[in-house]
Amino acid sequence: MTPGGVLARFGAMSKAAFQRLPGFRDFVPEDLALRSHIFDAWRRVSRRYGFREYDGPPLEPLELYVEKSGEEIVGQLYAFTDRGGREVALRPEMTPSLARILGERSRGLAKPIRWFSIPQLFRYERQQKGRLREHFQWNVDIVGEDDVAADAEVLAVAIDGLRALGLTAADVRARVSDRRLLSAVLGALGVPAEGLPATYAVVDKLEREPRERSLERLQNEAGLDAGRAREVLALFETPGLEGVRERFGERDEVGAELARLDTYQGHLEAMGLGDFMTFDLTIVRGLAYYTGIVFELFDRSGEFRAICGGGRYDRLLELVGGEPLPAVGFGMGDVVLGELLRARDLLPDAAPSVDRFIVPIGPEQRALALRIGHAERERGRSVLYALREQGVGKQFKAAASAGAREVVVLGPEEVARGVAVVRDMASGEEREVSLEELT
Repeated sequence: MTPGGVLARFGAMSKAAFQRLPGFRDFVPEDLALRSHIFDAWRRVSRRYGFREYDGPPLEPLELYVEKSGEEIVGQLYAFTDRGGREVALRPEMTPSLARILGERSRGLAKPIRWFSIPQLFRYERQQKGRLREHFQWNVDIVGEDDVAADAEVLAVAIDGLRALGLTAADVRARVSDRRLLSAVLGALGVPAEGLPATYAVVDKLEREPRERSLERLQNEAGLDAGRAREVLALFETPGLEGVRERFGERDEVGAELARLDTYQGHLEAMGLGDFMTFDLTIVRGLAYYTGIVFELFDRSGEFRAICGGGRYDRLLELVGGEPLPAVGFGMGDVVLGELLRARDLLPDAAPSVDRFIVPIGPEQRALALRIGHAERERGRSVLYALREQGVGKQFKAAASAGAREVVVLGPEEVARGVAVVRDMASGEEREVSLEELT
């Protein structure tokens, strides 16, 4: 195509009304202020707990997710063949990337490894309330520690990340389960090992599917007879662990897992976070790599989707070629959390604001205004001034629109005396400040 043809084609395209892709977001300043507010809280809490920030590429080999994440995510991938003939995908989650990164480096790192990240993730799925095709996610992981204290520590970080944004135990709760306990109990009910993945998939959707549909799936997909399928569903009709403890607690394999969860709860209560958690065996997490304690955080009213989910994944590093290290972590998305903060009236103040707006009365004071503005900025203040000649009234109006806390007025008589007039925009009080001090 000739240069003239390219320009003609571009000219025609530029007249079209381009729209944002479905499921993606623009971040105008007010929206970016909320995102930054959330990110700041996440980073602040992560560092309090001694975690270090990392990141990775947004594009990874397709095989990393096909092999490690499970069918649900694989069906939602933004995947394609790149120009080098490689099968690649935009990252839908961060944990496989973390496993790949540590697979190359973990042997030389002190354990436990405490890392966090805030990646942007992509999944091609149907848009719903609280779910888009891209989102940012707070990932926090402890690698190289198998004690239940690491599981409790990770949940404590997630809870404190929400507390830092103003949410309390009256707003959110963590629903905690354990895949090892669930496996032991299902085994006691006669569910064969090969039927566990299908049973987990049914349990994961108990709150979203009718009971008859769940019974049908347990029979057709997990291979259970009707009586055993009903017995499995009955297990989840009583919240908490007391029913499990009474019925199966004498079994060694069940008792050991219950004792682990008691220790886990004790750690959280010692931190003062016991009110935030409850045990719920219906939480199994959809990802294939979880191996132990798992959890999801929800708003108490049940108005929104899960805010956060995570758990133990002890074999993932080994599966991507690294050393066999235990690991536990979570991911918390910004979309549902932003909606919850909005519903609880916990949004940050996004109104524009600057420290000072400089108003030269005439063109003779303009060079001085630029000099003062630059000096103030070097001292760390935010400063604005009109970029073209304007009347004093318009400049004051611009200062008000910009949210200026103070206006520095450079009048010819004051400048001749070596001073400027500084007006407090809230109180209207004025004072004189020497030009030497300002510059």
